[in-house]
Amino acid sequence: MNPILSIRHLHRDFKMGDEVVHALRGVSYDIFPGEFVTIMGTSGSGKTTMLNILGCMDKPTSGEYVLDGEHVETLKRDARARIRGTKIGFVFQSYNLLSRTTAIENVELPLLYNPKISARERRERAVAALKRVGLEDRMNHLPNQLSGGQQQRVAIARALVNDPVIILADEATGNLDTRTSYEIMMLFQELNKQGKTIIFVTHEPDIATFSSRTITLRDGLVRKDIANENVQDARAAFDALPPPETFEEDA
Repeated sequence: MNPILSIRHLHRDFKMGDEVVHALRGVSYDIFPGEFVTIMGTSGSGKTTMLNILGCMDKPTSGEYVLDGEHVETLKRDARARIRGTKIGFVFQSYNLLSRTTAIENVELPLLYNPKISARERRERAVAALKRVGLEDRMNHLPNQLSGGQQQRVAIARALVNDPVIILADEATGNLDTRTSYEIMMLFQELNKQGKTIIFVTHEPDIATFSSRTITLRDGLVRKDIANENVQDARAAFDALPPPETFEEDA
């Protein structure tokens, strides 16, 4: 099986005044179709820089980045934008929803830039994506009418609507409490079982246990790349949590 994503000897340098900061110092790894991979690292480890390159929002200083057979590092800005809009689904920590736009209209947004998709098909695909994340009864709600977990589900539906080859999640549980975090991880595990390839950036070790592989960055290098032999089931972890009122009493 060929990797869906492959990076080789990736470097990213930033000039800060007279100094050069080496954010990535020669990173190499492959991601294969259907994998659920966590990238971990503390602040300054290089994981945000890595995510920006994987998401085609930045270019490496040197090295190779191949996504779905295309050498991304050689592409100009417009071509990278095309890759970003058709092959990558993004899920952000802060949801990044438009506040005055309904759930279904938020999910439709990535399709607005594709002239090959009619308004009818756009709506049908957005409805299907929202059903996939269990929000068919919230399609016409605005973000401020939704809980944090529901807003993140809308964001996941938006990431799915283009049928991307890979989903990039950046601290997607960072703004959520434990119960809601586990609910979101249940959804990611279900999507992975359905064949979606997921890269999940987090600094939370318990969240990493729900993935099948963990890559740990430190000082711009891969320090560990290990398969998780004991993948935790998010539904079982959710069911084992104390009732919600326990959290309220402890707060």
